[in-house]
Amino acid sequence: MAKKLIIEAGRTERQYLQDLWRYRELFYFLAWRDILVRYKQTVIGIAWALIRPFLTMVVFTIVFGKLAKLPSDGAPYPILVFVAMLPWQFFANALAECSNSLIDNANLISKVYFPRLIVPASAVIVSFVDFMISGMILLALMAFYNFIPSWRILTLPLFIGIAFAAAIGGGLWLSALNVQYRDFRYIVPFIVQFGLYISPVGFSSSIVPPQWRLLYSLNPMVGVIDGFRWAIIGGKAEIYGLGFMVSIGIVVFLLISGIWYFRRMERTFADII
Repeated sequence: MAKKLIIEAGRTERQYLQDLWRYRELFYFLAWRDILVRYKQTVIGIAWALIRPFLTMVVFTIVFGKLAKLPSDGAPYPILVFVAMLPWQFFANALAECSNSLIDNANLISKVYFPRLIVPASAVIVSFVDFMISGMILLALMAFYNFIPSWRILTLPLFIGIAFAAAIGGGLWLSALNVQYRDFRYIVPFIVQFGLYISPVGFSSSIVPPQWRLLYSLNPMVGVIDGFRWAIIGGKAEIYGLGFMVSIGIVVFLLISGIWYFRRMERTFADII
């Protein structure tokens, strides 16, 4: 055990990056294994990736669109909701998967050396697969409402990248914390549930009073969701510039600090887990 710790502690950042490339096949294996296990022995398989966001979209459309009659930025309300549901569901699933990823692979981590960063990163990829599958519902909604996005759709990969950074940053924090403090297995579901209601998923962020919008933008998913709506819906869906920059700043901080904390704690995982 002592020898392994010396090997891990002695790796420079350059050598660590080389290790990430050298162990890329392990990354593919873990991601593919988790994708298969997720839907193994389920009756409807990957359809669960469609049912959950679809039902949530229906509930939010009824509550916020039909009963509360909130504005929809010029788009059909189901599209407004589902465009936000896509990045949120990806982010929420990534946090849940990453938080338990090191614990679920405890036998592997305690026996052999490899860059531990591979484990939560592969969990994010699994959540991204669900994200891509759920995108089929959005395409179906657009076809049903005969909704054609504008040229802004070309900027969507940028906002997907921001969502990826937020998911990885938050996932690294939670995965490392969950190894040392097992209470986080109970905290993460609460964070996800609470975050759904304080993020502009069921409504447009334009209804937030101007004096509160900057503070509201401290939620990193506000900028991501507004970006998705701006890119896909277009029209009246606008980005609050200063708030968007604040959200992006939070995402960058979350990613950098997540990598830093994970790397700091990484050498102790094998002993604690």
